[in-house]
Amino acid sequence: MLTEKETTRHSKLLSLVLRHDPAHLGITLDEQGWTDVARLLAQLQAHGQPLSLAELAFIVDTSPKQRFRFSDDRTQIRASQGHSVAVELGYVPVVPPEVLYHGTAAPHQADIAQQGLRRMSRHHVHLSADVATARAVGSRHGRVVVFRVAAGEMHRAGLPFYQADNGVWLAEEVPVAYLALVDESA
Repeated sequence: MLTEKETTRHSKLLSLVLRHDPAHLGITLDEQGWTDVARLLAQLQAHGQPLSLAELAFIVDTSPKQRFRFSDDRTQIRASQGHSVAVELGYVPVVPPEVLYHGTAAPHQADIAQQGLRRMSRHHVHLSADVATARAVGSRHGRVVVFRVAAGEMHRAGLPFYQADNGVWLAEEVPVAYLALVDESA
């Protein structure tokens, strides 16, 4: 079985090709972001990154962030969210909790305070259900700040929310009026 280091390396490669650059391995994604598992494994092998079906299943099934998902018959695979390539994941609007959170690198704080949260090159803004998760997500890029999102209020104003297969909350944008900096001293 894969070591933790190998699992991380393969997971990062899968994130790259299933979310941002399928051509990196010479695969294609359909309109919903799915690709054939057998083709993916063949292309990984051809690019010197061999992975067995059992190892791929291990990565998908044990990923703490559940970034990937198999089709019901396990012949197709896709990323759960975070795409920068054009896909339609088929998410339907859902009612969010009253409050969600967004963690980001501190240098982005001023821009967010002026412009709100924008999806940038991705399909959606990613939001967390709790401060700890938001802090962990934002900390990948240095000192973190966490914003509280008045999700219930946004929803009542007609702005849609979605929830990815892995539980990540998604919004098309979060206007400034629905944001507040989390007081870290509280």
